Amino acid sequence: MKALVTGAGGFIGQHLVDRLVGEGATVRVLLRRPRPGRWRDAVVEVIYGDVRDEAEMRSATAGVDTVFHLAASVHLDGSEDTADHFSVNVGGTRALLAAAAEARVRRFIFFSSVKAMGEETSECASELAETAPETAYGKSKLEAEQWVLETGKMNDIHTVCLRLPMVYGSGHKGNLIRLIAAIDRHRFPPLPEVGNRRSMAHVENVVTAALLSAANSIARGQCYIVTDARPYSTRELYVSICEALGQRVLPFAVPLWAYSSAARLGDVLKRAGLHTVPLDSATLRKLVGSAWYTSVKIGRDLGYAPRFTLDEALPQMIAAYRAERP
Repeated sequence: MKALVTGAGGFIGQHLVDRLVGEGATVRVLLRRPRPGRWRDAVVEVIYGDVRDEAEMRSATAGVDTVFHLAASVHLDGSEDTADHFSVNVGGTRALLAAAAEARVRRFIFFSSVKAMGEETSECASELAETAPETAYGKSKLEAEQWVLETGKMNDIHTVCLRLPMVYGSGHKGNLIRLIAAIDRHRFPPLPEVGNRRSMAHVENVVTAALLSAANSIARGQCYIVTDARPYSTRELYVSICEALGQRVLPFAVPLWAYSSAARLGDVLKRAGLHTVPLDSATLRKLVGSAWYTSVKIGRDLGYAPRFTLDEALPQMIAAYRAERP
């Protein structure tokens, strides 16, 4: 395999490149800017460019047979740059697809998000669920998916879209690390068990799904949700993190009405101009709502079976967090 990995400097991209190199693939990585010391020139070919630049994408795709497209404008908590989301996630994907078709690339694996389906679920959702994205990020990912699959049909390219929930693992810097930090500093009053379910995916499980999608012709033209073997409630996450931190799990929980009151106060403070508040309604919605998905389809079609779990990953993540903690 001669692979191009866009967004290779990101969390998932770094793990994907390491796995590809380990399995003997020839790898070219596309970065926006230099990241010194990450890869040796003898191991991977490093190029720099912007996915929105069609000329640069023609150079990037020349001579490769597989594209793993991770480069994206990601969603930001509390604010969204709508123009940037559509410029990068849709426009950049279209430019890369056009270059890939011209270069006769055989396989194109697009890393999407469950946010292309929406922000919450009332029950466990599959790929057959209605897509109703609420954010600019989710809408841009859904539109990009449509371009990927349509271009694949028109140009005889093996295209696959992978819809990912929260991805975690070694090197993760997102919401899960922030939750670990809050619990470690005793700034996260314990929630009651509300029965919500949130799906997650270990980064190595995601990499496995991507490689399976590229290798199996059954995956051609498909969208797949990728998750771990089980979802978690917020209370379960709290307990698991406390145990991994070596903290005592408090025998009580702060009632949900108290969280709701604090969230309403946070809403008032934000409307008054305070940009950072400990809790608001949007944050509480994420804490107690469900975003629950099944990866049965990719398991049935491609034999995907998640090997890594949160309980296995937490000690390593906490060790890295403590090493970087001021």
